[in-house]
Amino acid sequence: MQPWMKWFCAALTIVSAGTGATEPPKGSLVIAGGGVRVENTVVWERIVQLAGGKGARIAVLPSASGNPGRAGQHAVDMLNKAGAQAFVVPVSVKLDAPEYRQAVADPDLVEQVRAAGGVYFTGGDQRRITRALRAEDGSNTPLLDAVWDIYRKGGVIAGTSAGAAIMSTTMFYEPKAVLPTLKFGVRDGKEIAAGLGFIGPDVFVDQHLLIRGRFARMLPVMLHKHYKLGLGVDENTAMVVTGGRHLEVIGYKGVLVVDVSEASTDRKLKHFNVKNAKLSYLDRGDRFDLVTRAFTPAKQKEGGRVDASKPSFNAPRYFTDILANSTVVDLMQDFIDNKQTEVIGLAFGDPASDMPELGFEFRFSKGPDSAGYFTSAFGGEDYSVLNIRLDVRPIRMQVPLYRYEE
Repeated sequence: MQPWMKWFCAALTIVSAGTGATEPPKGSLVIAGGGVRVENTVVWERIVQLAGGKGARIAVLPSASGNPGRAGQHAVDMLNKAGAQAFVVPVSVKLDAPEYRQAVADPDLVEQVRAAGGVYFTGGDQRRITRALRAEDGSNTPLLDAVWDIYRKGGVIAGTSAGAAIMSTTMFYEPKAVLPTLKFGVRDGKEIAAGLGFIGPDVFVDQHLLIRGRFARMLPVMLHKHYKLGLGVDENTAMVVTGGRHLEVIGYKGVLVVDVSEASTDRKLKHFNVKNAKLSYLDRGDRFDLVTRAFTPAKQKEGGRVDASKPSFNAPRYFTDILANSTVVDLMQDFIDNKQTEVIGLAFGDPASDMPELGFEFRFSKGPDSAGYFTSAFGGEDYSVLNIRLDVRPIRMQVPLYRYEE
């Protein structure tokens, strides 16, 4: 067995075992999709609140960053502006000193972290986080044990971008772009590897989701690793998870919930396919129970349930690039308030890419449990959308896709 595979198997075993905890952690998670703006005070202030309020000590781990000094100081500045007393933990594979394998076992540093009310992971490359915080055999370093102690005792674990990717037991490791992920799948120890698992073994987390069209790459991972529920959080947005199950969306945009608990695949088809996956879009202020799947709309939407018998739109929709920025949410928000019963989106690639003739059809449809909620209170037309069915199947594209008119 190759050394990296031994590490992966050991790490996955440790994560799956819940790090030996017999009770669910008492703390909270703040999982941001990346790009949290300086002015997005609701996210920064919530982290401080959950860490203990004004004056809370928060350990900033810039381990993912290519420039940990700069990234760490920026996070400290933002958290301190929100009322914290944050400090940088100098643990990174990118730092020459202190050497990270010594730093993660330094008793003084470990106790300094353990005494904090929260931990914040900056963005960057999530591989650097797991490399720094796990021993070579995949076990927890003393510093990672200290982070888990904070979470178990009631503190907050927060992270953005790469700091969000580590929250589930599986994370993207060396990912391909979205379309090649659909075409060629994922492999343990290559495209995916073990995360730190703070959110537990049953939920998969992805980030930068809507703005980068990443919802589709969640599906192969979830089916491969047998997740039933996935959460994709967008940029400048965070999901707050308390009690291991109660989710609230805060910030600028929203969270896409991917449910494959009733999905199936056709093994006769050579390439990726899925039937009866379900997508829900949770907007800011919405709440969701990860166990019961119960949805509670934001206060601004409590009286704004969309009347399916009186849709606002009656225009056919067809999307030639379903993986484009925010397209899937634009589609869902239009579709829930439209007389149309189906909407189709396509995904296909560069004619010069591998297998240019292979594309995918995304067919969206409504079911009896589909629902929507609307508000204009935020200054625009904002929808929450529940339980849109999604079927994905491979298709053959014509190559070349077009020819010049003569």
